[in-house]
Amino acid sequence: MNLTLKVWRQNGPADSGRMMTYQVKDVSPDMSFLEMLDVLNERLILEGDDPIAFDHDCREGICGMCGMVINGVAHGEQRATTTCQLHMRHFEDGATITIEPWRAAPFPVVKDLVVDRGSFDRIIQAGGFISVPAGSAPDAHSLPVKKDDADDAFDAATCIGCGACVAACPNGSASLFTAAKITHLGLLPQGQPERDARAVAMVEQMDLEGFGGCTNTGECTAVCPKGISLDVIGQMNRDYLKAAR
Repeated sequence: MNLTLKVWRQNGPADSGRMMTYQVKDVSPDMSFLEMLDVLNERLILEGDDPIAFDHDCREGICGMCGMVINGVAHGEQRATTTCQLHMRHFEDGATITIEPWRAAPFPVVKDLVVDRGSFDRIIQAGGFISVPAGSAPDAHSLPVKKDDADDAFDAATCIGCGACVAACPNGSASLFTAAKITHLGLLPQGQPERDARAVAMVEQMDLEGFGGCTNTGECTAVCPKGISLDVIGQMNRDYLKAAR
């Protein structure tokens, strides 16, 4: 495959940035999107140019490190797929592909496609710890959990913190991410002692970081690689209102 890439290049937070055009030839349809960028970067290095900076780690769709807006869609148009798991066979030969970083004020650009997602870390830190007794693991099934609650908690816990929800939201809201973290502990017995304090602290930290409010447009769940439902935002709002009272 022969492709034309339009890639956002930015030297740092103070740089205004610009789109740069690159031609990439002989791309295997079996390559992942990041492998295609690796090939381009190898060529740029050999030519003495600065390689394109982008985040990545596990390349298995688990860690949440990779993240870029591909043709205007966070992680690309393939549903429930992270950038690292997106393969070139989903693109046409001769296609023009636009690649940009997450766009949100709380995600300042570090360089090119790399953004600082430390705001997510601070939201989690605001939630604190759960009260658990030290010692050996408890016996299996010693603490019964309703099946529906266990399923919902597991679904919420699949959030990998990639930030696609923020990039897709017209308000730049982190509600889906924050709600997933609040919900997966709030539905389990281990999360009950700090449930109210956790909800208030994490929501307030989300606001302090400068994220926008949720208006239920649903763009976040549409691009979420784990398919997390808007239901978690409703659960977060209920927990917050109950705790605030």
